[in-house]
Amino acid sequence: MDAMRDPGHNAPSESSPEPTMKPTLSRLPAAVLLCATAMAAPALAADASVEDRLKARGIQFEVDQDGDYQVTYSYKQENRTQLVFVSGRTEEVNGLNIREVFSPAGRVAADGIDGAKALALLAESRAQKVGGWELSGDVLYFVIKLPDSVDAAALEAAMDIAAETADNKEIELSGDKDDL
Repeated sequence: MDAMRDPGHNAPSESSPEPTMKPTLSRLPAAVLLCATAMAAPALAADASVEDRLKARGIQFEVDQDGDYQVTYSYKQENRTQLVFVSGRTEEVNGLNIREVFSPAGRVAADGIDGAKALALLAESRAQKVGGWELSGDVLYFVIKLPDSVDAAALEAAMDIAAETADNKEIELSGDKDDL
């Protein structure tokens, strides 16, 4: 008997022969269809409650491949734009459903975010009344975490804060670049 077999689960008896798998082409079309369907489906579904709140405020958005709501803020006077995302899903913490609003502000390597700058960002986070700085991979984000029960106006206010804070930090870190 094979030593790697899960003991007691569908193991053939000592007297019965080991089952063999016979290759068959009849299963191939079903396997191909299954793989194609899996690749065509979005990674995560968006949340209709976010869509309703954004539409109630007249905010134009796109849903990205992660299911997050992407909004582009336009600062015409400065000739700049800023991306803001509202997470398409929530996370539960002690019975509270928490949603994130986040906006990219810089890239660690390209913008020279070293230890000293990281410590300054931590101190700045402490001074913020809403939100704080976080790293995800090589990207610096300003992130606001709020109960998902906030209404459309409060969600928009959080988006405004995230966009302005992140864009100001992007200017500070990279000067005239407007990559995020």
